[in-house]
Amino acid sequence: GVLVKILFEFMGNPSQGGQLLENLEEFAEESGVALGGLKGIVRDVLTIFKSAMKVNMSSAFIAEDLEKLGLDAERAKHVGGQWKSNYGQMTRSAVAQTLMVNQLVDMEWRFGVTAGSSDCRRVGATFLQLKLVLDKGNGTRDVYMEVTLPQFYDLLHELEKCKSTMAQLS
Repeated sequence: GVLVKILFEFMGNPSQGGQLLENLEEFAEESGVALGGLKGIVRDVLTIFKSAMKVNMSSAFIAEDLEKLGLDAERAKHVGGQWKSNYGQMTRSAVAQTLMVNQLVDMEWRFGVTAGSSDCRRVGATFLQLKLVLDKGNGTRDVYMEVTLPQFYDLLHELEKCKSTMAQLS
């Protein structure tokens, strides 16, 4: 129960990595387990949990997967229950972390028309070349893409939906 609580506290607030290490050291000392081995297990479990978050896995599937991995049914159900009760906080934390790390800093664009191509159907096609500058948390990264005009309008529509959703949340 204590280790599960430590893991879910970290998943709900991953910026507290130092606190996780302190809690693991204390748990290892109290339980008489090797800290190195415990860190390896915790790293593996966190990897499983993060993958489960990405695919929006339910608590029942978490419990089932943990049983398949060798955890007894009672403990697997306990972890599944903790997953269910902490899921909202973990999701908010993951979204906040993603938005902070992949923040759009700048965008440049160029409009073009295909003047010549070996494919006759592409001549006269319009396109946009985009350069996105993203803040990755440890520096910026340029991302280049070329989209057709309909793809650009789809992207613009999705960005406007995101903007209105963000305005409603704040």
